[in-house]
This record gives sequence, structure tokens and C-alpha cells, in this order.
Amino acid sequence: MKKNAASLPSLVTLAVTAAFSAPLLADEVPTSEHTLTGNLGLFSSYRFRGIDQTFGKPALQGGFDYSHASGLYVGNWNSNVSSGAGYPEGNLEMDFYGGYKASFGDFGIDVGGLYYYYPGTDLTIANNGKTNTGRVDNTEIYLAASWKFISLKYSHAISDYFAMPDSKGTGYLDLSTNYDLGNGWGVNGHVGRLHFRNVSNGSYTDWKFGVTKDISGWVVGAAYVDTNAKGDCGIGEYYCFSNSLNNQNSQNGSKTKDAGRGIAVLSVSKTF
Repeated sequence: MKKNAASLPSLVTLAVTAAFSAPLLADEVPTSEHTLTGNLGLFSSYRFRGIDQTFGKPALQGGFDYSHASGLYVGNWNSNVSSGAGYPEGNLEMDFYGGYKASFGDFGIDVGGLYYYYPGTDLTIANNGKTNTGRVDNTEIYLAASWKFISLKYSHAISDYFAMPDSKGTGYLDLSTNYDLGNGWGVNGHVGRLHFRNVSNGSYTDWKFGVTKDISGWVVGAAYVDTNAKGDCGIGEYYCFSNSLNNQNSQNGSKTKDAGRGIAVLSVSKTF
């Protein structure tokens, strides 16, 4: 009887402690269904699918991403561009995207859509007997799958590809890898193939190999980017870009470059 009497207060104490401790512990580690992040980076050159977008000059880039625990996400990303890369009167790229992600152990899927917008652009371009005028933009849907540090993504244009007439249905296949070496070091690689629908000499393959180092949250990177795009300015191939295009001077600017040439790209970026 003494043993039972002595254990009764202990049992009451344990019950009361448990009743009050559980909610306190839950309050100490709150979980949110919402995540908002931002990113900012400075790059020595902006290459989009291997093609020069800034005439070899630096690019300041940044944006934000919102994701929900359900897997849904939306975001925005921005960069300066050169008007001579096909954006007459324009110097800014704004991307808006949204989709759904899910993971299953080491595997992941990602499906969504992306709209490329170039404010202020005013283009007149003809192809296959058709002509487009006005703002430059592009709308794509994409599907991606990943396994550990390897991903495969296909993007499909549901509009004329960056305003090129009769190019709806252009597709881009992207195989990428990003491997963590430890101690803040990482390596990354990529090979992509653009099928530019109904555009002579428009299709090409691009590739990249790079290394990164995380220094107190700032990621410093160096990469080599190259393509087999047709950009020989000596014979006026498709990917020979000028330094500027505008309505007052519809001809190429005073300088031209092979926009698909091999180049080293240096960068520093941060996600916060």
C-alpha cells in the first residue's frame, strides 16, 4: 500500500508535465507551409542556352521564388540583355514561372510553365512568308525528372519562339548535373539541344562545365560555355549578333560577334 501511495503523486506529476510539455515543444519548432527565397548574382556574361545575350558584357541577375508544402511554386527572375541579341529597343528580360514539384526518395519531378517578357521591345521579323511585329516574348511549358545530382528537362514553346514567325513547337532538351564535392566545393555540367522549328541554321547543341565554391553563403563560380551554333559573322550566319538594334537603325550595330562562341563565365551569387 505504501508503494502505491508513493507512486500516485509521481504518476500525476508525469501526466501534468506531459500535458504542458507537448504544446510547448510544438511552439518552439514551428513549421510553415510557405517558403519565400530570393537570389542575386553578378555574371561576366549572360548565356541563355549557350547563346550570348549581353554581347560579352556583364549581367546583373536576380529574382524570388515562393513554394508551398504541397509542391506548388511560382517565381520571377530578371537580367539585363543586349538589344542586339534580338530585342530591339529592349535591355531587360523578365521571366515569370509556376509549376509543381514532388520528390520520391532520390527521384523528383517538376512540371510547369514559363513566360519570357522583354519590356519595351519593338520587333519586325519575317520567316517562311510570315511576319511578326511588336513585343518580343516567349511562352514555354516544361517537364523535368531528376535522380540525385542528375536532371533531364524538356521545354516546349507554345508560342512563336522569341517572336520568330512559324517557330511554334520549338523544343529544348537539357541534361544537367550538379555534384557536391564537400567543403563548399561543387562541380556542374550540362549539355543541351535546341530544335529551332522551321528556322534554317537555327538548331544547335550547347554544353557547359563549371566549378563553384561556397564562401560564407556567397557562391563563386567559373564555367566554360560553348556551342556548335552557326555564328560565323564572315558569312553572316544566323547567330552572328550585333551590339545593338533599334528602330532608327534597323541594320546591325557597329560591332558583331559570334553569339555561340566558346567563353569562360565568372560569377558570384547568393540565395537568401
